[in-house]
Amino acid sequence: MTAVEEKPEAGEHRPRRKQRGDSRLGSVYTALTAWLSRPLADFHLVLALTGLLTSIGVVMVLSASSVASVDPATGSGVYSLFKKHLVFVASGMLVFWLGLWLPLKRTRALSSVAVLICLGMLALVLTPLGSAGGGAQRWFVIGGFSVQPVEFTKVVLALWGAHVLVTKYQLLHQWRHLLVPVVPVALLMFALVLAQPNLSGTITLGVVLASLLWFAGAPKRLFAVLLGGGIAAVVVLALTASYRASRVLSFLSPANDTSGAAYQATQAKYALADGGLFGKGLGQGPSKWAYLPNVQNDFIFAVIGEELGFIGCVVVIGLFVGLAIVGLRIATRNLDPWIRIVAGTLTVFTVSQAGINIGYVVGLLPVTGVTLPLISAGGTSIWVTMFLMGLLANAARHEPESVAALRTQGPGKFGRLLRLPAPEVYRPPAKRRGGGRASASRGARPSARRTRSAQPAERRRQGRADYGRRSTRRGTT
Repeated sequence: MTAVEEKPEAGEHRPRRKQRGDSRLGSVYTALTAWLSRPLADFHLVLALTGLLTSIGVVMVLSASSVASVDPATGSGVYSLFKKHLVFVASGMLVFWLGLWLPLKRTRALSSVAVLICLGMLALVLTPLGSAGGGAQRWFVIGGFSVQPVEFTKVVLALWGAHVLVTKYQLLHQWRHLLVPVVPVALLMFALVLAQPNLSGTITLGVVLASLLWFAGAPKRLFAVLLGGGIAAVVVLALTASYRASRVLSFLSPANDTSGAAYQATQAKYALADGGLFGKGLGQGPSKWAYLPNVQNDFIFAVIGEELGFIGCVVVIGLFVGLAIVGLRIATRNLDPWIRIVAGTLTVFTVSQAGINIGYVVGLLPVTGVTLPLISAGGTSIWVTMFLMGLLANAARHEPESVAALRTQGPGKFGRLLRLPAPEVYRPPAKRRGGGRASASRGARPSARRTRSAQPAERRRQGRADYGRRSTRRGTT
C-alpha cells in the first residue's frame, strides 16, 4: 500500500526562493570580501574614488559656470571659468602623482620645514603682498590665479602633528607632552587665519587638530573640553562680526530674510526641490542664471540636485561615504603609527569638509563657504585635495600585504607607468629594556650596553614571530 503524495502548496516554495536569494547574496558578499582582501584593493579604490569625484566635478563645473563665465567687459566666453578649472585639474594630477611617488619617510622629514613655511605664508598674506577682496585678505594672486595658504596649512598640520605625536609616543600620557607643541602651533595658525578673517578655514583646521589627537589616543575628556571651547569660540566670533551674526540669524529664521543674508541658502533649497528624483537634466538647471550666486564654488551641490536629482545627490554622498570607509580601512591596516595617524586625519578632514558643504546647502548648517572637495571649482583646494588623495593612495601601498606583493611580484603596470618606487618594509624601533611609560616619565635612559644587549633578543623574538606567520600561511603548525 503506497501513500499518496500530496502536492505542496504554493506557500511551501517560498523558503526555497528565500534560500536561493540568500545564497546569491552570500555569494556576492563572499566575492566582495575576497576582492577586498586582495593586497592592493584599497589602493585601487582610492584611485577609482578620486577619478569618479574629479570627473563629476569637471562635468558639473562646466554646467554651473557657463553663465557666470560670460563677461562682455572682458570679452570672456562661456568656457573661461571651465578652462581655468581644467588647468587646475590637470596640474592637480601632477600633484596627485607627487603625493603618490614621494616616499612617505621623505614627506615626514619635510613636514617640519613645511610648517614653518606655512606659518610664514599665513603671516605674509596679511601684509600688502596679500590680495584683498570681499572684505577679507586670504590669498596671493600669482599669474592670474589665486593661492590660499590656509589650504596648504591644513595638510601640513596633519603631517607635522602626526610626526610630533609619534616621536613623543612614550610620553603622551603626560598632558604637557600631548599638547605641546602641537596645540600652541595650531592656535597660532588659528589666530593668523582668523585675522584674514576666515572662520571656515579655522573650523577645518580645528577638525584637523581634533583628528590628530583622536588617532594619537588622547583621553576622551580632552575632546569634551575642545568641543566646548570650540563651540564657545565660534559663538563669540559669530556674534562679534556683523556679517557672521547675520548668517547665524538667517540660519535660525530663514523665512525672515529670504532676500538678504538667507538668499543663497533659500535659493539652494529651491534648486534641490526643483530637481526632484531624477533632475531636470544635465545643463538644464535654471539656478545658474543669476538665481544662485557663486554656484560653481560653494553651492555646486545644489546644481547637482537640480540637474541630476535626488539620485545624483545620493551618488555623490555615497562616494564620500566610500572614501571614509576606505581611508579608515587604510589607517587600520597599516603598521606604521605615523601613516595610521596621517591616513585617519586626512580622511576625516576631507569627508568632514564635504559634510559641512552639503550640510549648509541642504539647510542643516549655517553657510560657511567651505568647498566640496574635488567637485567645486577652485584652485588651491583642488591641488591640496589631489595631494592628500595621493598621500592616501601612497599609504595604501604601504599596507603589509601590499608591500609584500609589490616587492615580490613587481610594481605592476600602473607602478611601471608612473615609475613608483617599491614601498619599504616597516621596521618598528627596537624597544628598550626597562622602557615604557614608567621609565619615560622618570626621565630614565637605559645605558648603551643594555640597549645593545637587548637588540639580539629583540631580533630573535621578531624572527620567531615572522617564522610563525609564514608557517601559518603555509598551513604548517
